[in-house]
Amino acid sequence: MWRAFRQGTTYDLRTGVAEEDDPSGAAAADWGQERTVRATTVAQLLLDGPPPLPGRVTGLKLAGLRISGRLSLAGGAVTPYVQLDGCRFDEQLLIAECQVGSVRLAGCLIPRIEAARLQVSGDLHLPQCVVPGGIRLTDAQIGTDLLLNQLTVRRGRGPRAFAADGLTVGQDLDAELIDVRGEFSLRSARIGGRLSLRGATLRNPDGAIALNAARITVEHTLYLSSGWNTASPEGTRQSRDFVCEGGVRLDDGRFGNAAVITRAQFRLGDEQQLSLRRIQTPELRFALRRPPEGLVTLAGAKVGNLTDSPSSWPAAGRLNLTGFSYEALTPRDPFPLRDRIAWLHDATPEYSPGPYERLAAALRAGGEDAHAREVLLAKQRRRRESLPPAGRVWGWLQDITVGYGYRPGRAAVWMAVLWALGALYFAVHRAPLPAANDYRPHWSPALYALDLLLPVIDLGQDNAWREAGISQWVASLMVLLGWMLATTAAAGASRLLSRG
Repeated sequence: MWRAFRQGTTYDLRTGVAEEDDPSGAAAADWGQERTVRATTVAQLLLDGPPPLPGRVTGLKLAGLRISGRLSLAGGAVTPYVQLDGCRFDEQLLIAECQVGSVRLAGCLIPRIEAARLQVSGDLHLPQCVVPGGIRLTDAQIGTDLLLNQLTVRRGRGPRAFAADGLTVGQDLDAELIDVRGEFSLRSARIGGRLSLRGATLRNPDGAIALNAARITVEHTLYLSSGWNTASPEGTRQSRDFVCEGGVRLDDGRFGNAAVITRAQFRLGDEQQLSLRRIQTPELRFALRRPPEGLVTLAGAKVGNLTDSPSSWPAAGRLNLTGFSYEALTPRDPFPLRDRIAWLHDATPEYSPGPYERLAAALRAGGEDAHAREVLLAKQRRRRESLPPAGRVWGWLQDITVGYGYRPGRAAVWMAVLWALGALYFAVHRAPLPAANDYRPHWSPALYALDLLLPVIDLGQDNAWREAGISQWVASLMVLLGWMLATTAAAGASRLLSRG
């Protein structure tokens, strides 16, 4: 091992038999002294190792070895490249506040990793490792990439299996197909590229939160979606959904390109949430094959483009859209307008105009003006439910006459119907007596009915004749209905002008 370090080559003690070389398998417990090195020796090589051979670069590259004792590099400065493949650690790895270039631990069994405030100028790779006692990367700084693909982590003494609050990664954090039992915490982390949890399985059966990434900043894209399994012996690959058993907290997250939540399963308890409060992203893709089992909240979130599907959203009482704003809608699957309005109704137990107005604005931005008017009409109908009886009656009248101004053609239809009925009524009854004035127009039932219906405009018929009995009541009713229709039509017109 000492000579391989000076030469920068790999010291490989693997047998080539998969069952015997698996560091987490049963056979690894029988690895004897012939495959064992002391942790103190490894530490001496990394912290104060011999110089390289002429023309070589030092590097610790081990494969298939057992490291006995506790490997402690805490507070040290490691300059050689470190690469361990299929190695087994007897005790936890201590690299807190350590400074290192690049570290690659692939397929290793490590009881626990303590790496708080670790500083890595290059990459940190932990693919396919098994860490039964948890990982602590609090306030660590990774210069380029953090690779955790197919990592298996179990929580140790505390509730968190992977604690990386305040983590900084210069480029990408790939944690695809990982299997975590306990809380996966990335609070206040900063990721310079993407954060990929494709195909990950996060379970925290004894806690409230399985994924805790509040106040996270991801410069590119967050992926909570499906990932590809390792190639099977037949040469095929299978897709695996992102699965989360426990609450998800992404509150106040910032995602520079998009937040992609597709092909994901959220198995939440009654009091657990998929919380996206106050997130900000140019695009949110929320398209699930079946809705989350618990609560979903987007309160205060700001999204540029919302891509969703009807099957993504939970039932009434399980969705909170208070203050949720978006500029455009691009449904992945057909989302009928009736279902979209029901979506808003289910998300607002008490009437609030904001969600309806934001939906109408998004539809109008997409060129769907007719659908936008239907949404605003639904808003007025929902508002009517919260009014006192007199207000409900007036609102109902506006609805059936001109559709609160969003269907102004109705006023003309009602005017025509009333005009026809009035003209027919006055035609079958005898002509009324002239009024006490010098003006005597020719009696015309049609013009008389029209003059009664039209407010302000005077056709010279209304004031020239004097009705009595039932005809007087009919004439007064037509005047009243004419004013109501004109008032509601004017209200609708002013609403259209104000929107314009």
